[in-house]
Amino acid sequence: METNYTQLKTRLIEVNDIQAAAGLLHWDQSTYMPPGGAAARARQSATLRRLAHEKFTDPAIGKLLDDLIPYQQSLDYSSDEASLIRLTRRQYERAIKIPSEFLAEVATHTSESFQVWTEARPANDFERVRPYLEKTLEYSRQSANFFPGYDHIADPLIEPREYGMKAVDVKRVFAELREQLVPIASAITSQSPADDSCLHKIYPEEKQLAFGLDVATRFGYDLNRGRSDKTHHPFMTKFSLGDVRITTRSKEDSLGEAMFCTMHETGHALYEQGIRGDFEGTPLARGTSAGVHESQSRLWENIVGRSKGFWKCFYPQLQQIFPNQLNDVSLDTFHRAINKVERSLIRTEADEVTYNLHVMLRFDFELALLEGEMEIKDLPKAWRERFESDFGIVPPDDKDGVLQDVHWYYNLIGGGFQGYTLGNILGAQFYSTALETHPEIPNEIENGEFQTLHNWLIENVYQHGSKFTAPEIIERATGKSMTIEPYMKYLRTKYGELYSLD
Repeated sequence: METNYTQLKTRLIEVNDIQAAAGLLHWDQSTYMPPGGAAARARQSATLRRLAHEKFTDPAIGKLLDDLIPYQQSLDYSSDEASLIRLTRRQYERAIKIPSEFLAEVATHTSESFQVWTEARPANDFERVRPYLEKTLEYSRQSANFFPGYDHIADPLIEPREYGMKAVDVKRVFAELREQLVPIASAITSQSPADDSCLHKIYPEEKQLAFGLDVATRFGYDLNRGRSDKTHHPFMTKFSLGDVRITTRSKEDSLGEAMFCTMHETGHALYEQGIRGDFEGTPLARGTSAGVHESQSRLWENIVGRSKGFWKCFYPQLQQIFPNQLNDVSLDTFHRAINKVERSLIRTEADEVTYNLHVMLRFDFELALLEGEMEIKDLPKAWRERFESDFGIVPPDDKDGVLQDVHWYYNLIGGGFQGYTLGNILGAQFYSTALETHPEIPNEIENGEFQTLHNWLIENVYQHGSKFTAPEIIERATGKSMTIEPYMKYLRTKYGELYSLD
């Protein structure tokens, strides 16, 4: 039995190596590749994804999994071996339902679509990318229909990112959250907005990026196993546990752009760098779900990075870097500026109070598109109308409307956005539990020390990788299933003080 297990693990590492090579091509396309390489890159990406899929769905892996059933049954559920077999079986049974040729087609298409989007967005040209998006929707429906018997067509697209969760579950959580968020958002946005003019002076890019990377390393990001580069839409990517990279973007007239993008992607990277080293190359060596992954980016970016305590330590340093811009700006003014709540256009720049409304809009549109209730050609108009309804403002163009997020232009439509809001909820839940064990964490943050928090997260979340499902991780780490209570308490406490809410 142990020989079969070793053979399985060897095969899985080979699949992972091919997937990592495909990921490296995407990272290069998103950072340094010249536009002229787009066509060949689409072909290369498709070839690697097809090879990885064919290798993973080889009947030999299915036979190894069947032969390992008695071995798995003899093991404790929580053992590494049982967990790897269990996870691999789940992924294998899903993968064999999807033809390799289909995956290759999708990889070619999305690579081409991404390149067109990078040119269409700054040009405010939705019509240029529209045919690609229409094809993406077709592929999305095809992908879902490889799994007949679903309750909702989005369910098979949500499942790989949030195992055990369906569209109806997401809608229930969103409805509960929306009911409590909207009154808070309305109460704050009815007040005079915070003055954030201090963030919109001219801040040289090089200094912005250097400060962001310094914060990342103070959080615990290991540059011996990582690096930071610029891109159109920031992301974290991992080629191995020894090579976990982040990307960011900056605007010289917007200090928060690079700063909070970097903190966000650092949260993702800390998760991946914190996974146990002996999981390397196997399906266990990755985050367990999109929601748990986003919990870390949102925790480090917002709960830590936008806290008053954090800036008590780091604001004097920032003032030294940008004396002409910030020396006459008080800490209180700066703190209110970076936590300004407003009805804004861009999801990635949205404040904590209104951010989830951006996610809910996108999730609702995904369901409508998949159900056939909306067509791609109607998206720009529907976006403007829904935005006016939810935010009281109308996007002036598609660049800051339907074109702003890369997700639909590089991935399938469906299941890609709900993880951000689940992450907000879970980030607060994890942080609240960490404080129960270590009430000294806020004081340490004021002193620029993050090791206690980082170590708690490694011990309770990061190290396990995908060994346990998201619900299992949440229960093990916090003693409860997912709940919005810590998140709403966090928002009411923080923004109640900033905006004098009753």
